[in-house]
Amino acid sequence: MTNSRARETTEAIERLYISMRHLFYRGFFKPAGVSGETIRSLLKTINPEIYGSMNVPSKLELNGLMYVLDRLPEGIEECAFIHLTSDEGFDKGSFEPIVPKKRRRNCYRIDEHQMNIEVLLGRSEIYDILTHLTFLFIEADKVRNLAFIQDENWKPTRAFKIIEEVVKGEKKFSRKEKEVALIHLSSLIGRTFDETLNAYNTFGEDNNPDRLFKIIYNLAKVSLEDAKQTREREIHFSAILKERVGHHYFGEKWAHKVKEVLYENDLHMRPLHIISANMHSVKNMLYANEALKKKDHKVDYKLYGEISDKKELRDKVSKYALEQGMIYINDKSGSNIDVQIIDLSKTELKNTPFQDIKFGGDDVIMVFDYAFGEQAFEVMDELLRPFEHKGEVYMMKVKSVSIMGKAGILAGGKGDIMIPTSHIFEGTADNYPFENALKLEDFKDDELQAFEGPMITVLGTSLQNRDILSYFMNTSWKAIGLEMEGAHYQKAIQVASKIRHHITPDLFVMYAYYASDNPLETGSTLSSGGLGLTGVKPTYLITLRILEKILQSGKKEVSVKK
Repeated sequence: MTNSRARETTEAIERLYISMRHLFYRGFFKPAGVSGETIRSLLKTINPEIYGSMNVPSKLELNGLMYVLDRLPEGIEECAFIHLTSDEGFDKGSFEPIVPKKRRRNCYRIDEHQMNIEVLLGRSEIYDILTHLTFLFIEADKVRNLAFIQDENWKPTRAFKIIEEVVKGEKKFSRKEKEVALIHLSSLIGRTFDETLNAYNTFGEDNNPDRLFKIIYNLAKVSLEDAKQTREREIHFSAILKERVGHHYFGEKWAHKVKEVLYENDLHMRPLHIISANMHSVKNMLYANEALKKKDHKVDYKLYGEISDKKELRDKVSKYALEQGMIYINDKSGSNIDVQIIDLSKTELKNTPFQDIKFGGDDVIMVFDYAFGEQAFEVMDELLRPFEHKGEVYMMKVKSVSIMGKAGILAGGKGDIMIPTSHIFEGTADNYPFENALKLEDFKDDELQAFEGPMITVLGTSLQNRDILSYFMNTSWKAIGLEMEGAHYQKAIQVASKIRHHITPDLFVMYAYYASDNPLETGSTLSSGGLGLTGVKPTYLITLRILEKILQSGKKEVSVKK
């Protein structure tokens, strides 16, 4: 049964992406129209774990709603018209950018009914937004059907009238009256009073305590206007966006800037180690002890946790790192990927966890922030290309590429470590086996578990269900986890090193991920919340191992297995 459900899911995921791509090139669609219904139907067939009770018509999915709204602009539930655009100069007008809590993208409220969302990261971002919007429309129509009597008049229920009263704010509610309103709300959305109260507190903000009421009210209202055809919901894709997607428009600008900075600082002919990771762990391991006057060169996870928690400590470390020659590129290309460049010949390793490694090279480390899905191919492909400056062509002297990130784990729990031996691209026959310079024995630790094996590069984290994940884990695939960038990075590395010969085929690669969630475990999916400080130890343990291998490769007597 699981295998047939896995096949059904795989087929639905493929069809969903083909449908979304078709609608993108068409330029618009109506969520309540034939195309919109096709996408909804496919999402319901997949029934992702992250969207919980989406398929239950009498129950609103609260965790999924919070997850989605954290990744979409505030006020999206009030808008019937959603326009996906490229960077088209809205910041030059008087529009105030709205940045979602959990996504780095600028959005603009054009008027009462229209929201524009800037898409700069390529197709994966379009699919991500459309998947979240489809879930939102499913929940909106569900609330509408629960809040109104379904006849030609669409008469509101008593519960909805009370919700409307709270939202309009014309009457001052006592605490008891607010609790009564919450009881009516819980009855309407098919949740217990306890669940609704928790959601009310979670969604609420100091300046907007009744946000949950407003979200549910607006979801129902916009859905009702669509059903009555007084204002039909529409999603549009701008002509500029259609023109730019797939053409490495932002990735090329980003890579050109990075190479320009390397050239200006006379680092372009040095051995280069590229690391795709966060913007703090490499910096902290190399500079934090000196910056904060800690004279202990051991790995101090507690200190790294404190830095993560306190802005003044982060600022001190950053200031010191810049004084010591670290170069920071605040990305202006539109790719949303900042860069740090560290010249190891100028970096003092004495008061760091690496003081015992007798490093003697002039290697350069380049750390760049996380890419998103297919964007990983775009930025890595552009970065590894030869660089032309003043009529001279320079090949990138890449010695290693390391990828560290968060991933969903299938075999363990939150905070555990995954060492991939290959990346399998979901929904295709594409697979990328490679020799990982990081090994399972590098992560022997009492507190953390580590797993080694194939990993699935998925088309979208919010599309996986229990059946397909169990299939990948329990069959001969023996997958240990899932993420969104690995296959795209490895495709670019293999193209550059083995086919186009832009870089040496002798480089070594290091991939390691720490588990942000276990999508097979109830209460441990992405919608259950972030890692918090649980992520500190695996993040820094992986960073430690990557930096050790890089520094050891600079010792003449040490050879790194290719």
